[in-house]
Amino acid sequence: MTGEPERPVIRRPRMTPDREVELLSVALGALREVGYGALTMDLIASRGRCSKATLYRQWGNKPKMIAAAVTALRPVNPGSFDTGTLRGDLLSLVSQLAMGADQDTTLIAALHHALLTDATLAGAFRTAMLDPEEEDLARIVQRAVKRGELAHRPAAAEFLPQMLFSAVVARPMFRGVPADPEYLARFVDQALLPALHHS
Repeated sequence: MTGEPERPVIRRPRMTPDREVELLSVALGALREVGYGALTMDLIASRGRCSKATLYRQWGNKPKMIAAAVTALRPVNPGSFDTGTLRGDLLSLVSQLAMGADQDTTLIAALHHALLTDATLAGAFRTAMLDPEEEDLARIVQRAVKRGELAHRPAAAEFLPQMLFSAVVARPMFRGVPADPEYLARFVDQALLPALHHS
């Protein structure tokens, strides 16, 4: 029987979790710098010092890689505080948001059009950034009702996520600076708390 000898199977080593996070961080850094439309897998590969084939093998395409990056590198640790008061809980939440406000605002600006046109990316963004914040706010309000600080769940609670998101994202457009802790604390005292107590 004549035939060509079997070729050895070449097994590529699996990507380590640390290397995966490193490349996802590189992708988000490039995204913030050039925007989603100008972002390419070639650019990510060059900055991440790997082949483009490695990126495609791991994530498939650009939308899936950015969706994975947004999910894996979630900036806020949800549910990590319970201060015992409504105001204290809100201040703890906004202090966390303020730490990443500059990068988050740049990321949202870079993704804005893509979030309106790419369902996969939009879903990952909601899962990673919006849903945890909404869940935190719902828990904060629920705890305040149980403690008797609020007589019931206020109607304004439905709009808290949008109000807080807008406060973080819009500050650079109106004032040219990110939403810092002092600004967000004033937003809690002068906007969120009055809305909750009077609805």
